[in-house]
Order: sequence, then structure tokens, then C-alpha cells
Amino acid sequence: MSDAFIFDALRTPRGRGKTNGSLYEIKPLDLLGTALENLRTRNQLDTKEVEDAIIGCVTPTDDQGFNIAKAALIHCGWSERVGGLTINRFCASGLEAINLAAAKIKIGWSGLMVAGGVESMSRVPMGSDAGPLMYDPELINRADYIPQGISADLIATIEGFSREDVDAFALHSHQRAAAAAQAGFFVKSIIPIYDRNGLPILAHDEYARPDTDEAILQRLRPSFASVGALGFDEMALHKYPLLEKINHVHTAGNSSGIVDAAALVLMGDKEKGAALGLKPRARILSIGNAGVEPTLMLSGPGPAALQALKRAKMTTKDIDLWECNEAFAAVVLKFQRDLNIPHDRLNVNGGAIAMGHPLGATGAILMGTLLDELERRGLSTGLVTLCVGGGMGVATIIERV
Repeated sequence: MSDAFIFDALRTPRGRGKTNGSLYEIKPLDLLGTALENLRTRNQLDTKEVEDAIIGCVTPTDDQGFNIAKAALIHCGWSERVGGLTINRFCASGLEAINLAAAKIKIGWSGLMVAGGVESMSRVPMGSDAGPLMYDPELINRADYIPQGISADLIATIEGFSREDVDAFALHSHQRAAAAAQAGFFVKSIIPIYDRNGLPILAHDEYARPDTDEAILQRLRPSFASVGALGFDEMALHKYPLLEKINHVHTAGNSSGIVDAAALVLMGDKEKGAALGLKPRARILSIGNAGVEPTLMLSGPGPAALQALKRAKMTTKDIDLWECNEAFAAVVLKFQRDLNIPHDRLNVNGGAIAMGHPLGATGAILMGTLLDELERRGLSTGLVTLCVGGGMGVATIIERV
């Protein structure tokens, strides 16, 4: 069985996912296309050598519909021999794309692949594709399926995380992201976005708020109390009747931001890489997928990470750096507590609370961030994991080579 290597990882900046965001005028086709073209030129790729591209997208409709993966390849003039596959495992779609590519490479069914994700939340808002998990009352009532923000507050309530706890975690994320950006830690992977005239549009993460402090976080009101009052708190309490109430602790300051971005990873086996002059940066050691209780849907990172560790015959002590997506502060706090992860090894350059969560692209962004930081620190192993809507988790372990 072959090793699956990572040769390169890059991403666009994160733009605010609103109509006034810098990337609103950039179609998802061009956002993903910019990433593809930069991947090609950075690695001097003859694109006919690439066998497939797997792209995660959480809202594959409208500008992102009809297989955005293949559409972007055609748009960029890549070889017609390159296949395109769009997948949707909600927030872990970008990481799942990497895992699927790794599986094909390891069993010898592909020698060179592109994996990653794209999401333009400004142009295609979350939920635009509808679906039963959002709008089918029979399914929602049967499963006590609640909005993710209520689920995050439910985790905080069960785990005993206070507003002070989640705000303290958020403040560290903002501070770490600001320090990393100031030090230039993201420059290696970020590719600027230009308009049709070659003028720069965005070269840094636009959502970041480096001036965030404790006082600013404390002033923010809970984001999901009014949603809970519509009956969703009652549904959560029906599932967990020993609770007296749901403590609404999550705000815009300690939850992930809505942003636009694309990210890609170039992957392949040793032989193909050597033939094309591509230098491996890391190999995929193991992956994990877990299903969890759908009301408490955001608790999947722990089980997924433990599954990946078991498959790799590793323990938590064998992992040098961890990236757990900051969908909500309580998600990462629970993950950290359950696996006893040191604070100085987890999300060391901040995360989605500070910089935003572009859904389908986030998993691939985290992979690139982790790899860059392992190289910068001279460390070896890392694990990426994300919580997933519907009650799932995905994880991937890499090792530098």
C-alpha cells in the first residue's frame, strides 16, 4: 500500500461573508479558479498529470451548484482529463475531500490529486439549498434536531462552561490570530485575490478583529436565546430532561464568523511526486469519521480523533500540534477537556472564532495552517478535526517527512 503525501497547500484570504465583504464580487468559480491556477503555477504542473479534483462545498446550489469542482477546472483551462467531484459533509467537507483523495492514493487508484474546498457565503448563504434537516418538521421533531447555535449552548450547559469560560477561549483565539498575522505566519499559504484588471482586492483575512478585548466580548449579547425561545430550547430539554434550562453563552464574539474562501491541497504518491519533481511535505497517517447524537451534534471531534489515533496506533501524547475547528468556543473546550490536550498545542495561531469559518473550505485551510506551523516549529505530527452538522466528526493525522 502506498503512502499518500501532501506536496503543497494554499488558500485564499477569508473575506467577510456579507454583501459588503471584499470577495462578494468574486464568483465562487473564480475564487476556486484562483486557487487552482496558483496551485498549478507554484508547482509547475502539467495538469494532465492530475487524475481528479475533490472539492468540498456545503451549499452546492446557485453559483456553487452543478458540480463546482469540474466547472472550475474547465473555467481555468485545466486538462479535460482531470475529473471533478463536489462533496458535502457539511463543515468537514474540505477535510473529507483530503481524506477521500488520500484513500484513493493509498490503495493505488490514483497517483496525483487535488483536494480542498470552496464556500462563498456572501453570494450563496448557508441553507440556500434547503433540505430536510433544515425544513422537514417531521424529521426535526423526531430527532429533536435543533439549530447548531442551540446545540453549542447545550454542550456548554452540559459541560458546565460559563460565559466567562467561552469568552476567555475566544479572546485567546483573537489574540493568537492577531499575533500570527503580525508575524507573517500565514503568508506562506495565502494567495492574494485580484480583480479582472489585475488590481489587488484582498491579501489578508478580512474578518479578523485584532483589537478585540475582554470588555468588547463581555458587551455582546447571546446570539441564540431568541432562537431557543421559539421552541428549540424545549426540544433540547426534551432530549436532556435532567437539565433545568439551556444557558445561552455563545455570542458573535465566541462563535465562528461567516466568510468566503477557497483552499486546496496537492496530494499524490511517492513515485508520481518524484517523476514530477514534487517534494513531499507530509504524509497522511490516519483518518477518522464518527457519528454522534444529532441533538448534541457538535460533539464529534473527540470520537473522530480517538478513532484516527487508534488506527495509527498512537496516543494523544504522540501529537505535537492540534487543530480543532472553532465553530463555537464550547466545541473546542469540550474537545480539549475530553482528550486532555495542552492549551499550548491547540489552535496555536487562533481559529475560526477570530478569522471565520468558510464551511466547505475550512478543513483544507486548517490542514495548510497545521502543516505550515509544524514546519515553522520543526515538529513532526499533527491532527486536524472538525465538528459536523447532523451529528458527525472527521479527523486526519499527518506526519512531516
